[in-house]
Amino acid sequence: MPDRLPQFSEPMLSNLSALEFTLLFLGAMGIGISKSGFPGISMFHVVVYASIFGAKESTGVLLPMLVVGDFFAIKVFGRKADWGQVRRLLPPTLVGILVGWQMMGVLDETIFKRLVGTIILTLTGVQVIRMWKPGWFDKVPHSTAFAIALGFLAGVTTMLANAAGPVVALYLIAISLPKWELIGTAAWLFLVLNVLKLPLSYNLGLITSKSLAVGALMSTAIPIGIFSGRWLVSRVPQTLFNGILLAFTAIAALRLIGLF
Repeated sequence: MPDRLPQFSEPMLSNLSALEFTLLFLGAMGIGISKSGFPGISMFHVVVYASIFGAKESTGVLLPMLVVGDFFAIKVFGRKADWGQVRRLLPPTLVGILVGWQMMGVLDETIFKRLVGTIILTLTGVQVIRMWKPGWFDKVPHSTAFAIALGFLAGVTTMLANAAGPVVALYLIAISLPKWELIGTAAWLFLVLNVLKLPLSYNLGLITSKSLAVGALMSTAIPIGIFSGRWLVSRVPQTLFNGILLAFTAIAALRLIGLF
């Protein structure tokens, strides 16, 4: 993928095509929708932004946008949250973030691209399993080891690719949280994690004035996604909605890996 972000000229985004601009806007809407109860969609904006800006640089564009989405999600859904689960997941997730931060500092762009694509493809597969056999995770015991494993994986994934939504959703579904509590718990957890990631991404040189400018413009689409998602949660079959988007996400992930 082209190393686009450092080449931005003023005015910003002037080197993007109409199609790329539209995809970025839709990806920002996808952030809002994913924050409102459709975690499978969280891979869509990861793939879109990585394809346009590059796998590593895109994380710096997306992270401040995700924080904006988290604040909107807290406002709309944050009244219902299981704080015990937030506290249980935080320690292993923070360890995973630090490990992912170290990995980002040493991986080159080609390896990083393939790693992000592999993570996205793996998470897409996990989402497909959830849709195919939603009761499978009911058999997972509510063990500390399970919480540590998924928390650590969520931390590494969120630092490397801003794509930990499906991992956290898997855990919260496994412990049988009701839908609205699941959304509220995830909203608070990701707000904490994404705010803590900001200085780490800045340290890596991924958050710049230009990335912030891009994010500020595209963030105008996030509340549209939030309120669209809230409407969709109660009216559209989530399985069908996620299935269509997961198919396109899997194709895009395979392209990131370099299979075509």
